[in-house]
Amino acid sequence: MKQYVISRILMTVEFIIIFVFIIFGINKGTFSVSSLSIALNTDYEKNLDSSIIKKNQSELYTQGIYNPLYSFTGDLTGYAGDCPLCSGYLACPPRTNVLKEGIYYNDKTYGTVRIVASSRNYPCGTIIRFKVNKLSSEPIYAIILDRGVGGNDIDLLVENEDFARKNVGRVRNTKFEVIREGWKKWVLITIKHLVKTF
Repeated sequence: MKQYVISRILMTVEFIIIFVFIIFGINKGTFSVSSLSIALNTDYEKNLDSSIIKKNQSELYTQGIYNPLYSFTGDLTGYAGDCPLCSGYLACPPRTNVLKEGIYYNDKTYGTVRIVASSRNYPCGTIIRFKVNKLSSEPIYAIILDRGVGGNDIDLLVENEDFARKNVGRVRNTKFEVIREGWKKWVLITIKHLVKTF
């Protein structure tokens, strides 16, 4: 009990010394910028530019939705809607006809993305990112809207079978990053990543 009382008295004396030093020991005129004045915000004329705040918030949001959830490695191949035994309709909703609609999909969050096929390991609506230099110098964003391949392989929808053979072929050991997993879960996953970002 005696040690406890002594430790409390010492703590109180230390607090008083620090407090007196802060109040009387610091001459504000001697420091052009001090950590104390920054912490206390003694410059009451500071204005915040709302455009800078909005820009920073927008950048944080964009960084959050483009952060990968996880990645996997597989082979990238190409296919076309006019291939033998292909109907032209995608296996996943909204089951569009790619012979009429084309090889791109307009996603509400990620804009115009490529269409890919995957195995059932990855749910429909999953957004992935990958980089293959012979196809594009920039990363390619794609949405899983079709089925028909196995394992971790991804099949990129292209204009025609000839383009698939000559330009895509088989790219082994491609790294795929999952940006959004499926249609329904993406809101919760995005919120979790934004929380991690902050």
